[in-house]
Amino acid sequence: MADDQNTEAENGEEGGKKKSKLKLIIIAVVALLVLGGGGAAAYFFFLAEPSEEVAEEKQEPVEEPRGPAIYVKVRSMEGRPMFVVPLRSANKKAGRGHYMQAYVEAKTRNPDVEAALKLHMPVVVSRLNKMFSSQEFEVLQTTAGRNQLRQNAIDEVREVMMEKIGRPGVETVLFTNFVMQ
Repeated sequence: MADDQNTEAENGEEGGKKKSKLKLIIIAVVALLVLGGGGAAAYFFFLAEPSEEVAEEKQEPVEEPRGPAIYVKVRSMEGRPMFVVPLRSANKKAGRGHYMQAYVEAKTRNPDVEAALKLHMPVVVSRLNKMFSSQEFEVLQTTAGRNQLRQNAIDEVREVMMEKIGRPGVETVLFTNFVMQ
């Protein structure tokens, strides 16, 4: 009977030691996670360089939407609603070139920007034609390439608006039809 009580006492102490060791390990792991997370947060906020996108957002004031969306078709003065341009290609087949056709619309919410876009449409068309014709066929076959082309078109239109009216004014540029051959 005394032996039974001693084994129960030893088992209780071992169980207690195991529980206290487990608690100690859990506390240590949690403390390491908290300290590591705090260190990572401090590095992110104090030492990390801001990304280019963040820097651009700080430089460029965001225009507040003032009304419903206004879509302006980007077209030449002859009324052609599309861009048709030759594309550069790394592997040119005998006499066969690649072409791109794109229908483009600019989105704004400001009627003044709509009027400025229509007034300065020849400059916008000229800049977009130049940019579109400098593209490579192989790059535009990828989704990332088409997304980059769209972002470049947005930048070009905003740059023209900055030069002409002093603000970007255009929220986005949309390709309503896009064909490559």
